[in-house]
Amino acid sequence: MFTIELKDDQITAALTRALAQMGDLTPLMDQIGEILVVSVKERFKAGESPEGAKWAPKSAATLAAYGARKTNRMDTRPLFGPSGMLSSQIFPEASSDRVVIGSNRVYAAMMQFGGTKAAFPHLWGNIPARPFFGFSEQDRENILGETEDWLMEAFSQP
Repeated sequence: MFTIELKDDQITAALTRALAQMGDLTPLMDQIGEILVVSVKERFKAGESPEGAKWAPKSAATLAAYGARKTNRMDTRPLFGPSGMLSSQIFPEASSDRVVIGSNRVYAAMMQFGGTKAAFPHLWGNIPARPFFGFSEQDRENILGETEDWLMEAFSQP
């Protein structure tokens, strides 16, 4: 598994205040994890990075390799292979002070960061980076909104 660390001063400050008030933020981190998982899955549908850049299309070599297989499933969208597993295998892991999202697919890092045949001779060609993990402005707004709602609910309870 690989890690991408995202830091945002406003979110960090909001979560620090919440932690000081509440102690264990696991329930909030669970909710934030779900927000981020939904966001990643939406990126797959849109075929774009967290910044909104469209992913490179599948190469002719990739399409030919998939076409040579005896399968009736041929998806031309980037990052959608014959199994369709990468887009569906995104999971959150929450604790009292953080949430991590990731994939259990061994090729997830290659798809995120890309790679060259020179560096990885087993590839049938170069793979362009197609970032799906990351942090968009909409994610930021959703997390801040969820944190605010969670705090309002927490402070309104007896």
